[in-house]
Amino acid sequence: MSISKKSAINISKVLSEALPFIQKFSGKTIVIKYGGSAMQDSFLRKSFARDVVLMKTVGINPVIVHGGGPQIGKELDRHKLTFKFKNGIRVTTPETIKVIQKVLDLQINPEIKNLINSWGGQGKSYAGKKMSLIKAIKSKNRSLGEVGEITKINKSKLLKALKSQQIPIISPIGWSASRSPLNINADDVACFIAGSIKAEKIILLTDVLGIKNESGKKISEMNFKDSKKLLKNKEIIKGGMVPKLTAAIEALSKGVNYAHIVDGRVPHAVLLEILTQKGVGTLINR
Repeated sequence: MSISKKSAINISKVLSEALPFIQKFSGKTIVIKYGGSAMQDSFLRKSFARDVVLMKTVGINPVIVHGGGPQIGKELDRHKLTFKFKNGIRVTTPETIKVIQKVLDLQINPEIKNLINSWGGQGKSYAGKKMSLIKAIKSKNRSLGEVGEITKINKSKLLKALKSQQIPIISPIGWSASRSPLNINADDVACFIAGSIKAEKIILLTDVLGIKNESGKKISEMNFKDSKKLLKNKEIIKGGMVPKLTAAIEALSKGVNYAHIVDGRVPHAVLLEILTQKGVGTLINR
């Protein structure tokens, strides 16, 4: 099948623009927090998996940390279990943690792995009590219930997977010393991992255009100092954006060079953010 001259020119422009970014990030690790609409829409799920495999093929090392808020919400509703959020974090009871762990570890994680494998990638699941990389303790904020704070990840196991050309897929469930599951915000997990392995970038997929200023316009780029100042503005940074920006700042403070908050509703958002000059979200530069 032939293509028009105009289409051929557009494709060549895209590939030419991507080349210096591929060269820049080849061999580097990029942690992606995968969630929101990007996980729910069938087309977006397939294109995300394909894009991740493409990244690996050109020498970039993606690490996926997935959420699952909407899927968890539906399953909790099915079990007639109520829940609420505090500053973007789900309050987790002993009853709801069982449902949350099951959805994240046994439903969402293997689905992502199967999609990646369908495009020729080598997905590696890190989910469940035996395979999880995450050790945690219960949050000091006891009002959150069965919510965890990470104490340690199995960094050597993760780095070994990357060297083996595998694509790690990490569930955000931590496990206590007594081997009990603890719910951890996926943004926090992604940023803790990014900081631990000194990733080049962290990308947080969300359902908004990015971070907006006081007039409601998207901020395309900001520095580390400005992002810390903005976090204190409760009129702008609220709800689910609080843990995202907090986690991004934490990752940058641990040595990650770039943090991106990206609209996952845009097809190929991750590739556009990494391999084009303008990107599609908000870039925070250390």
